[in-house]
Amino acid sequence: MLFKRPVLGRIAAGDVTLAFRRWRRPTVRAGGTLTTPIGVLAIEAVDIVSDDQLSASDAHRAGFTGRDDLLAGLGPAEGELYRIAFRLQGADPREALREQDDLTPEDWAALRQRLDRLDRAAGHGAWTGAVLRLIGERPGTRASDLAAGFGRDTAAFKTDVRKLKALGLTESLEVGYRLSPRGRALLERIGG
Repeated sequence: MLFKRPVLGRIAAGDVTLAFRRWRRPTVRAGGTLTTPIGVLAIEAVDIVSDDQLSASDAHRAGFTGRDDLLAGLGPAEGELYRIAFRLQGADPREALREQDDLTPEDWAALRQRLDRLDRAAGHGAWTGAVLRLIGERPGTRASDLAAGFGRDTAAFKTDVRKLKALGLTESLEVGYRLSPRGRALLERIGG
């Protein structure tokens, strides 16, 4: 579940506590969490609703000016309409992880093992080292341009970069990515 940057700011301020999505199946569940650029959201409820159950209050709590604005923002009626209630739970744990660049040999081995596992699981071959090197060489480059360099679809490439981000190795910028201190240290260690 993704949020646009202006909405993220309003979530951080506590003004937005609901989201509405049309899904074939939900991508979040009540009791779960969602890591966003502003921190971790605690998912409090995920309920199927109908268009006629939407209120002006719901629209405001979701960051819309009114019910009609919310309905227009939902797009085509494909799948069920879900109301997702959430709250900001805390800071993004990846932020602290990105700064951890002085790890023990055991920590480095565990990180290397995770990257090897990602490489083995990919249907397109080993990719983690190459993607990290490219981001290091071309920080702030659009994801579509980076993906094209590998002959990959942009959405699939972004999914892979999110896996590196979860390990604290990359950071998202307004446009593109950059290596975190941890990512730079890893590349230096593996000869990048």
